[in-house]
Amino acid sequence: MSRETVIGSVLAVLTGKAVPFVRPGAVSAIAKQPLAGRASVGALGLDGDEQGDPRHHGGPHKAVHLYAFEHYARWRDEIGPRPALGQPGGFGENLSTLGIDETTRCLGDQLAIGSAVLEISQGRQPCWKLNHRFDQRDMAKRLQDSGRTGWYCRVLREGDVGAGDDIRLLARPHPEWTLARLADVFYRRGLERELLLEIARLPLVESWRQLIEKRLESGQLEDWSRRLDG
Repeated sequence: MSRETVIGSVLAVLTGKAVPFVRPGAVSAIAKQPLAGRASVGALGLDGDEQGDPRHHGGPHKAVHLYAFEHYARWRDEIGPRPALGQPGGFGENLSTLGIDETTRCLGDQLAIGSAVLEISQGRQPCWKLNHRFDQRDMAKRLQDSGRTGWYCRVLREGDVGAGDDIRLLARPHPEWTLARLADVFYRRGLERELLLEIARLPLVESWRQLIEKRLESGQLEDWSRRLDG
């Protein structure tokens, strides 16, 4: 794959501060705001960005969250106009992208953006905070069922990123496993043993590996109600 293969671009770079959120004791930094200039990207994400729940968000394998801006129009068609759909950042993304989405990105894709290099580590597993963010009681489940979840990247090379940067594909080690296909197995075909065995051979983050192993062992799906409903 050529280092000059441009596959998309960055519409906006966004960060947020962790603040109290909806319920007593809950904290979130989902309300990301676009930056006017460039942002430094380190091993744990963008400089100045925070996470309200470090147990489930952030860390080296969830350092940068990307979301396709093209999805916004489809959400407006489905749930109507909402304040969070008025500009990038509605889904808590760090990079709002143009030209790429879950159907065209694969697990392990290496992306050069600005002077940084990112690697797609996992799709997003949406949580109940989106229900409040969009004033839509089933928004997290809608996101999960749609496959339009966005995705996380780890940082292979630290650097800086800015709005208008090209997104270049440097490597694609697993072209058969788009994020959309992974989501289809995780959320709709979750007990098909041959698919689970195939996924188990991928370089999964530890939490996803444990999930697959438990399914293979137990033959049962997880209860997602706490994550989706709170």
